[in-house]
Amino acid sequence: MDFTLNQYKLLLKSLRTEAYNFQTFDEFIREPEPKSIVLRHDVDLLPQNALRFAKIQAEFGVQGSYYFRAVPQSWDEKVIKEIAGLGHEVGYHYENMDTTNGDIDKAWDDFRYQLDNLRRVVEVKTICMHGSPRSKYDNREIWKKYEYRGLGIIGEPYCDVNFDKVFYLTDTGRRWDGWRSSVRDKVEQQEEWIKKGLVFHSTNDIIKALGESILSDQIMFTFHPQRWHDNRVLWFKELVLQKAKNEIKKVLINKRED
Repeated sequence: MDFTLNQYKLLLKSLRTEAYNFQTFDEFIREPEPKSIVLRHDVDLLPQNALRFAKIQAEFGVQGSYYFRAVPQSWDEKVIKEIAGLGHEVGYHYENMDTTNGDIDKAWDDFRYQLDNLRRVVEVKTICMHGSPRSKYDNREIWKKYEYRGLGIIGEPYCDVNFDKVFYLTDTGRRWDGWRSSVRDKVEQQEEWIKKGLVFHSTNDIIKALGESILSDQIMFTFHPQRWHDNRVLWFKELVLQKAKNEIKKVLINKRED
């Protein structure tokens, strides 16, 4: 079974076997290692699942980056503090264009307010946009007018990573090749990677590619911890729900392309 915590552990073991250096996104932005892995986690739902990931990483002696939304289903201050206490990075998973119905000035005010709230709990140096497939707004549009660096933010993955050098893998859609059913969690280099055969459906496909040493020396992974379960009932429930969501997202993508 894929998308279990056991599969996640096997992936971490494979990455360590290939001698990658694990860096938080903050560390990578400041001083990227020549051969490095960034483990990014978008905590959209079920923060306890994110804590399980964080504890597994701590057992492996590696650090990751965890981005929390300013909504009740993500924002759990006890979990946030515990994850930071394990040595991981915590960042803000912003969606302010969505929450202010596209009003860029209100979005900027809301962004600063929520960032300050999170900084009262933990240190925050990086941010990452949340891409709701149902929203007509792209949360990155706020940066067409405003600048986050003046707030002590040093990086945003979709704005500050050179994906010509950094290979990007995301479990969006509960699969590793789900870009076709992703509205915003994708990068323009994807088509070039497809031409090179760098397409992976399952976690086992990635593990196999690591063993064959065909992946880039710099990789960013994005995990959505709510998709990963050892409990068979929860695992099957997530499988069914995600399949339905993927079909809906395909319809939304087609409508926007028409």
